[in-house]
This record gives sequence, C-alpha cells and structure tokens, in this order.
Amino acid sequence: MSDILYVKFEKNTRTYNQTITLGEVGEMQCADSAIVNRLKTEKLHTFHHIKKGSHICAARKVFSILDVVEKIHEVFPTLEIQNMGEQDFIVEYSTKQQENPVVCFLKVAIVCLICFFGSAFSIMAFNNDVSTVDLFGQFYKLLTGMESDGFTILELTYSLGLSVGIVAFFNHIGGRRLIKDPTPIEVEMRLYEDDINTTLINTSSRNGSHKKES
Repeated sequence: MSDILYVKFEKNTRTYNQTITLGEVGEMQCADSAIVNRLKTEKLHTFHHIKKGSHICAARKVFSILDVVEKIHEVFPTLEIQNMGEQDFIVEYSTKQQENPVVCFLKVAIVCLICFFGSAFSIMAFNNDVSTVDLFGQFYKLLTGMESDGFTILELTYSLGLSVGIVAFFNHIGGRRLIKDPTPIEVEMRLYEDDINTTLINTSSRNGSHKKES
C-alpha cells in the first residue's frame, strides 16, 4: 500500500520570503515523516518583478491545489494526496515594515477621531429625525404634569444607556474585552477579508491566470 499525504492550505497566507516553499504556506501529514520533511523544502514559487522603489514591497499570487499536486508528483510520482483544505488559495508576499511609532500613533488617533465624530453625528441625526427631545418632553409632562427644560432624568438615563449599549455591543472598554467572543468589527473584517479572497480567486480562475503572477 502506498503512503497517503494529507495537505491543508488556508485561503490566504502571508509570507516575508520572496521564494516560498510548500512547508511555508501549507500543512502536510504523512505516515512517512521523510516524505513530509522532503516536501517542506520543495519550492512552490518565486516572486519576481517586485517594485523595490516603494516603501513596502508587495505581491500576490493565486494557486490551485492542482499546482501543489503537480509539484509533489515531480518529487514523488506515485504518492497519493488527500486535500483537507482549500481548493484554491492566495499567497501574499510582503516585506517586513518597521513603522515609525509616532506615525502609527497618529494614524490610530485620526481613525479614532473620525469614528468618534462620525458616530456622534449619526446619533444626533437619528435623534433629530425621530424627534427624541420632543418625545421625552411629552413623556415627562405626562408623568409629572410639568414642562421639561430638556435636562431631565430621561435625557440622563438615555445618555447613560446609550454609552453602556455601545460598550456592550463593541465588547471593548479601554484595551480590554468584556467577553472572549470576537467583536462585531472583527467579525465584519473577517467577512470582508473572506469576500476579498473569494473575489480574487474567482477572478483569477475566470481569467485563467493561476500560472501568472498578479
């Protein structure tokens, strides 16, 4: 009975080496460890034509699992291969970047300011659209028989409840999580990343460019 090699590749893998090997971008298991050790060093691809003038060198390549099978069979022609991962996957090459801490801090600060003022404007626009102030005024008069001056217990509890709701929804307070579940932003970012990877793979397959560098 011939040995069986199990391979698993994630949909997207980042590498900092211009020449990539099978062991670097995927996982392999076989009863014969010598086969795995040999294949881990087998070259899969070398990124060429990298723009060296830019601050960060980057390139992307879409592979099919058939490319991997072809490489493996060049070394072990009779080896049986079982794919446990993606049928198509992406390898991104990027140079390591040591970003200036001041620049990084400024970027984070700008994003925080945009999110803060953008969210504040959205909340105020919503409250104005549904006439929250008028509603609170009518409700306050109904309960107390007096006119509201706009600064009552209703506005206070509404503001506190809104703040608590935002913290609970985004699952963050300061640098700490409230629970171990991923935050809504993390979920959306993962969905967005998955959509990007799927689009790149589908575009590459449609253009027949598995063998071409992107």
